[in-house]
Amino acid sequence: MAGFSVSRYAPERSAWARLTARDSVVRRLDWPLLGSAVALSFVGSLLVWSATRGRDSLTHGDPYYFLFRHALNTGIGLALMIGTIWLGHRTLRGAVPVLYAISVLLVLAVLTPLGATVNGAHAWILLPGGFSLQPSEFTKITIILGMAMLLAARVDAGDQQHPDHRTVAKSLGVAVIPMGIVMLMPDLGSVMVMAVIVLGVLLASGASNRWIFGLLGAGTAGALAVWQLGVLDDYQIARFAAFANPALDPAGVGYNTNQARIAIGSGGLSGTGLFNGSQTTGQFVPEQQTDFVFTVAGEELGFLGAGLIIVLLGVIMWRACRIARETTELYGTVVAAGIIAWFAFQSFENIGMTLGIMPVAGLPLPFVSYGGSSMFAVWVAIGLLQSIRVQRPITA
Repeated sequence: MAGFSVSRYAPERSAWARLTARDSVVRRLDWPLLGSAVALSFVGSLLVWSATRGRDSLTHGDPYYFLFRHALNTGIGLALMIGTIWLGHRTLRGAVPVLYAISVLLVLAVLTPLGATVNGAHAWILLPGGFSLQPSEFTKITIILGMAMLLAARVDAGDQQHPDHRTVAKSLGVAVIPMGIVMLMPDLGSVMVMAVIVLGVLLASGASNRWIFGLLGAGTAGALAVWQLGVLDDYQIARFAAFANPALDPAGVGYNTNQARIAIGSGGLSGTGLFNGSQTTGQFVPEQQTDFVFTVAGEELGFLGAGLIIVLLGVIMWRACRIARETTELYGTVVAAGIIAWFAFQSFENIGMTLGIMPVAGLPLPFVSYGGSSMFAVWVAIGLLQSIRVQRPITA
């Protein structure tokens, strides 16, 4: 397409200015991707409402408290998606250094008196009005953008076919700094997601396999060192111990997982009906509006409803893979691949921990779990995917 520039220094017009009336932004959006994300957010609002409407200690006596806030978070997320599409991933490419610096400063702020501890993780910043911010959610985006900018710069400019070793090393430095800070919180779940993002980005960039195998080995050695050096908090060690031996402490650290499995198992094929789950209404499963929201789906919507959530997540992965494959620039491919790795691993971990096949890591289910920071971040990611699709060259 005439006017397309691959230089990372070239100014980029917004997607809206690039397209003719004949081929508008609306027509070029990936509607299955958008529809699946909207459907997940809608289902999530019902599940969050069911999980919280009877919990006066959380809702302050207002049964619609979490429903309205979840809907508000979704609305803000949609606005962020539209803004991301309007700016375009190519324009944001030039702002990556600033965005990265802001994200690092925010995660550093968590380690200051501004930070707050929620569920054992010192990973939050409390804001006026009862709101809170989890900077690590946005750090996932800046890691993807920062690594993609470095890895794709010379390839998109036509100077080389694949990133060289020096470029790969620089891109890893972009990821290591925020990951190290997040590990100090400690927020092990977010670090796990970031590690998977790094691998996904490197694989998509065409980096040498020596880097991939080297990182896998280093990751294994690092995990053993973290365990031996006592970096993890006691509750995190207990979670892994309970995962390895579910019968270790069923009334203590294994309680959440055991109750989650009971709730999902009681749903059967079609579920007990929305708002009619005994485990949910009886408040047996902690954190059902956030980390364990999938248990509400399993109990009240059954295998069919829970399966629908997995199918919608699968559609998002499929469409994202298609966007990554069809773009003609490495930068867009790498960004899309990083988002795919993020969504895929976080979804698998969240659903897996409710089924007892993964350790409890405190990660939300994308689009479904309650939480503003997570909702905003995943919708920005959808905006990036849509921008990559919108700005791809138009063929006759």
